Amino acid sequence: MSQWSDADRYLLERVRQSDGEAWSQLVTKFQGRLLAFARAQRVREADAEDFVQDTFLRFLRGLDAYRGDASLETYLFLLLRRRIIDAVRGPKLHACVAGDAVDAATADLDPRIDASASWYVRRDEQQTHERAALAQSMIALVESLRKELNFRDLQLVEMLFYAQMRNEAIAAKTGLDNKYVGLLKHRWIKQLRSQILKATNSPGDEAPDRQDSLLSEIWEEYRPSCPKRTTLGAYLLGTLDEPWTQYVKFHVETLGCRFCTANLDDLRRETADAPDAFRQRVLQSTVGFFRRA
Repeated sequence: MSQWSDADRYLLERVRQSDGEAWSQLVTKFQGRLLAFARAQRVREADAEDFVQDTFLRFLRGLDAYRGDASLETYLFLLLRRRIIDAVRGPKLHACVAGDAVDAATADLDPRIDASASWYVRRDEQQTHERAALAQSMIALVESLRKELNFRDLQLVEMLFYAQMRNEAIAAKTGLDNKYVGLLKHRWIKQLRSQILKATNSPGDEAPDRQDSLLSEIWEEYRPSCPKRTTLGAYLLGTLDEPWTQYVKFHVETLGCRFCTANLDDLRRETADAPDAFRQRVLQSTVGFFRRA
């Protein structure tokens, strides 16, 4: 799972104070995995570097608005993915990492609704509460399965809620009974719905309308089940315990998490001069943010 580290918090605080050395350290830390992610999207090497450079620029330009809801690594990944989508598919398309499903959540507004400013404010506030409640519930579910070392159910959760796979496809892939998969899905959705209703004070037994469309989006934003980079490093070295090894292999190779794949590619690549040259390019393009300090 992608989490904030004390080192990242410290780096970010120093960058907010216009510390150029801290910015250099941040670029060095994240450039490799971001480049690996961009290259994996089948873009040219020059474009990959341009996209990552622009990601760092966007990060600095929006630094005041960054609240730290997602970890530093996850936030940079999201900025980069949106940058690539803007360039390749157009700025109005939002693709889900698992399956490239287009998010049309704002395309079906009822024309009978009075689209006043206050209505939009209420709608945005409700959606913010829904997102936060759903995220916390999903994180709690993943943490409970991880604590129990219940990797089988954790894989099922990922296939259901992240990859949005159908019950039949999951049953065929895992060898489990289709009805059993459906039972687990019903149980987990009921748990998620209950948390959302409690947090948003929604009336009745119905969950918010956007719950289903939010699942992959929230999973991507918070990455609750992504292994830590140190875990991925141990996986490459072959030093992980067998249950963890099999889970990481599933997460990367079967589920196809692009974020963790990028981290693995970066860990494998460890070249000497290329990262240095690119880091200098990024630092040159962002030097103006720190001269005024």
